[in-house]
Amino acid sequence: MNMKLTASLALIALLTSLTFLRAADDKKDADGFTSLFDGKTLTNWDGDPDLWKVEDGCITGTTTPEHPPKGKANTFLIYTADQPADFELHAQFKLYNHNSGIQYRSKHLDPAGDNKWVVGGYQADMDGNNQYTGICYEERGRGIINPRGKRVTLAEGNPKPNIEGDTAPEKDILAAIKKADWNEYVIIAKGNHVIQKINGVTTADFTDNDPQKAAKKGVIALQMHQGPPMKVQFKDIKIKKLD
Repeated sequence: MNMKLTASLALIALLTSLTFLRAADDKKDADGFTSLFDGKTLTNWDGDPDLWKVEDGCITGTTTPEHPPKGKANTFLIYTADQPADFELHAQFKLYNHNSGIQYRSKHLDPAGDNKWVVGGYQADMDGNNQYTGICYEERGRGIINPRGKRVTLAEGNPKPNIEGDTAPEKDILAAIKKADWNEYVIIAKGNHVIQKINGVTTADFTDNDPQKAAKKGVIALQMHQGPPMKVQFKDIKIKKLD
């Protein structure tokens, strides 16, 4: 291969790379966030098609007596394009009833098994009665690792959180949550430190010091809980990677 042809091919490869990078940057908004949902399709999301669809520009999960979650485990709509590590995630949610949540830094447990839409890991929790909305629950793990309104640390080999202080009074958190209406969850994960906020109020703040349990990265997923018929919607899901 002559030098001119080699140089031409190298130039084409460089231009292609720059075009790809420019296209990726174009997807970011002014604050550096990239959308995970296009508002029209479930591209890059995988879940039970009987339960998840796009409705009114929102990711909508619905169970009915005719279409309950399959198996005995909670089921999830899983984002398949990335497993982010350090990030700031924003998502609008509307929970009509029952129980749901946003998984992050989670594991897709058995992609090829009977319960192929099951994940485990950190969950920004929400429930219809707002008893648990705002806590961090470790699905298929240590359970409630961050009670609502508390700043905690997690020690090696001890599933019980050590409460270090408060993030906000319970009355302020409950006043910020709009029942059966749109709310914004913000999740900030940096190293082993995680903060969860709802409508600007910090509801959970934990540092996971257990080297065997602390998740450094993983999938994002949306929960559909076992139990009575329910409905939940999500929109404006976007993420910014943190250095």
